[in-house]
Amino acid sequence: MLDKNFREKVYAIILKVPYGRLITYGDIAALAGSAYAARVVGGIAHNGDDSLPWHRLVNRFGGLASGFPGGREIQAQLLMAEGIVCVDFKVDKFKELRWSPNL
Repeated sequence: MLDKNFREKVYAIILKVPYGRLITYGDIAALAGSAYAARVVGGIAHNGDDSLPWHRLVNRFGGLASGFPGGREIQAQLLMAEGIVCVDFKVDKFKELRWSPNL
C-alpha cells in the first residue's frame, strides 16, 4: 500500500530534477518510498500538476512518454530547449544525463 503522501513526494522529487537532467518513473517511485510504483508515478505525472517539469521524466531506457501532454514530439522539444538531444523519441546519452540526488 502506498503512503498517503506519495503524490506530494513525487511532486517534490520532480521539482528537484535539475535543468538539463532526467529521471525515470522507477527512480521517482524508489525515492518516494515505493520502488515498485513506477506505473503509479506515470499516472501522477500524466494527470498531475502541469506546471511541474514532467518533460524531464522518461522511462528506464530513456524513452519519451507516449502519454505526455501534446505527445512525445512536445516532450522532445522541451528537452531540446534544455540541450538534451533525442533521437527517435529516445534520449541520447541517457546514462550521462540521468539524475540521482545525493542521499
